[in-house]
Amino acid sequence: MSLHSQTPLFESKLVSLKKIHQGKVRDIYEVDADHLLIVTTDRLSAFDVVLPDPIPGKGEVLTQISLFWFEKTRSITPNHLAGVRMEEVVLDKEERQQLTGRSMVVKKLKALPIEAVVRGYLIGSGYKDYLQHGSVCGIKLPKELKIADRLPEPLFTPASKAPAGQHDANINFDEMVTLLGRQLATNIKRVALELYNFAAAHARARNIIIADTKFEFGLDQNGDLSLIDEALTPDSSRFWPLATYRPGTSPPSFDKQFVRDYLESTPWNKQLPAPHLPREVIQRTSDNYCEALRLLTA
Repeated sequence: MSLHSQTPLFESKLVSLKKIHQGKVRDIYEVDADHLLIVTTDRLSAFDVVLPDPIPGKGEVLTQISLFWFEKTRSITPNHLAGVRMEEVVLDKEERQQLTGRSMVVKKLKALPIEAVVRGYLIGSGYKDYLQHGSVCGIKLPKELKIADRLPEPLFTPASKAPAGQHDANINFDEMVTLLGRQLATNIKRVALELYNFAAAHARARNIIIADTKFEFGLDQNGDLSLIDEALTPDSSRFWPLATYRPGTSPPSFDKQFVRDYLESTPWNKQLPAPHLPREVIQRTSDNYCEALRLLTA
């Protein structure tokens, strides 16, 4: 599949369906009382700010990787896919052109107000927490671990979802129980860890380390749990090439860390307006996303 053949899509514009939400990356349209159309654009956010330059192919990569994992993990948990083709709900040919490869029709579910974060390696905010407290989100860890070390076992560290433009807040499991109830919280933790372990083993066999990831879940009318949004993509996960992985250093990655590193080298204050990205940064980021798709789904 050629991901660079299409013009990058910064924002979808459909007349035939009502847009009900625009997130950092996804545009969501209402199909009917039971279904939504999710369009994954080529927008890129960093430090909770949407950047002005789209990344060619990014939306297609995120969609195709998510579809791959949704299919692979059906035996672990249901997901929000409705089994309806985009062409069945968008009849206009011109509107379809902007959606090909980057859209999915999903069931309308009640989204839960938490992110189910699973960490397999010590990196990012988890590493900063460890340096300060010897723990990650209150979970004690062995002494003298290095940055990027593999953890003794994957950690479930939930976060509460923040309003748009704000950072999600790490919470402990007891706080999650208060939000959702013990049975649902326990089920989410079990499913998230099972999803991560399955995906990490698959990826490692294809020379990718999934250092950490986050899942989102929703409930149907019967209260049954489903995986929603995206699954195990370079936007929701840290992917490291196995060949260059070395504990003690921050590994190169297939995700948007390359963009974050570039922005950290500029005087930008991480507030709007965000700066434009150089052409070589855009191309390198696009290549990283496409390589993750190729390796994971080959």
